[in-house]
Amino acid sequence: MKNNFKTNKTLFQSQLHAIKGILQIVKNERNFRIQIAVAIVVTLTGIILKISHNDWIAVGFLIALVLISEAFNSVIEAVCDTVSKEYRVNIKYAKDVSAGAVLVSAILSVILGLIIFIPYIIKIF
Repeated sequence: MKNNFKTNKTLFQSQLHAIKGILQIVKNERNFRIQIAVAIVVTLTGIILKISHNDWIAVGFLIALVLISEAFNSVIEAVCDTVSKEYRVNIKYAKDVSAGAVLVSAILSVILGLIIFIPYIIKIF
């Protein structure tokens, strides 16, 4: 059996595919756009409050965690919808668990974000 799998010819072509993927998720996924908007607000808040270098690292990881979780959730949903549009308990399970992972990452990000930002806000008052 012949392997028809073909890799990209250059690193640049690989990066173009990755950028297209990001643009597609921004275009097609409302929740991803909302999470980007929240990330922008959080970033602006961090700039205004002049958070520390270590806090920026934590905030960056938290933002990435939520966006990556949402991206994987979208991939799982797309693959499941490709497999079957009919109701299947295993597909429901996969979609629910992946959505739950996004929820866990978002809740964690809010809690840790409050832990990071509240001391800076208290300093102001």
